[in-house]
Amino acid sequence: MIPELSSVPGVLGEIARRRLREVEGLQAPTEPALPSPPLLSQALRLPGLSLIAEVKRKSPSQGEIAVALEAAEVARAYVAGGARAISVLTEPHYFAGSDQDLRDVRAAVDVPVLRKDFTVHPVQVAEARALGASAVLLIVALLGRLTASYLQLAEQAGLEALVEVHDEAELELALAAGARIIGVNNRNLIDLSIDRRTAPRLGGIARSAGFRGLLVAESGYNHRAQLQELEGLFDGVLIGTSLARSHDWQSAASQMTGV
Repeated sequence: MIPELSSVPGVLGEIARRRLREVEGLQAPTEPALPSPPLLSQALRLPGLSLIAEVKRKSPSQGEIAVALEAAEVARAYVAGGARAISVLTEPHYFAGSDQDLRDVRAAVDVPVLRKDFTVHPVQVAEARALGASAVLLIVALLGRLTASYLQLAEQAGLEALVEVHDEAELELALAAGARIIGVNNRNLIDLSIDRRTAPRLGGIARSAGFRGLLVAESGYNHRAQLQELEGLFDGVLIGTSLARSHDWQSAASQMTGV
């Protein structure tokens, strides 16, 4: 159940192929399962727009953002600033993340934690659960028609999934796969450009198609005023760069949440 990645273009394909080489020889974790983590869906169902704040050191589009940050410290500050969930990047080369970051964050906060990585092998789903994640990221641009199979793997592992799309074709696949939480990424994962019109447009299409699940907008949000375009349509927003770069993480999160 390995996706065909040879035709995935740009930096997305580059990262995904490298990630696959790293994980395809790994065995599923054998340690006892951790207690059931808090549900991302419950956090997203709370009134208003729920902030998923991201622990992020660097990225291909931005370069170094906050390389020296301590994941647990940042996560605690985000929660104090009103974040209802934390996203933790665990990809090591392009984002300077680690599995230990996720462990540290899980131990530091009691809100849901998303494992933000490039899921291209079933072992990564088992890893996410063993690390204490509440949910795993599934990128339709990588998984294609395997998205439904990976959703099933996540459910079997006791995880929720944030199914990420950035165009109409991917949205159709996510809906057909039975996704319950759909993330709309304003960033084009091929050329890394951002168009904040993408989330409202695809979110509107999803609702018009009868989607009653949860919608999360991703990428490109730097100021609270920008979130007004999501109100009444989206349940959550995932913000990374602008928060992590601030180095005053509680204040930055509070400015977004109004807490």
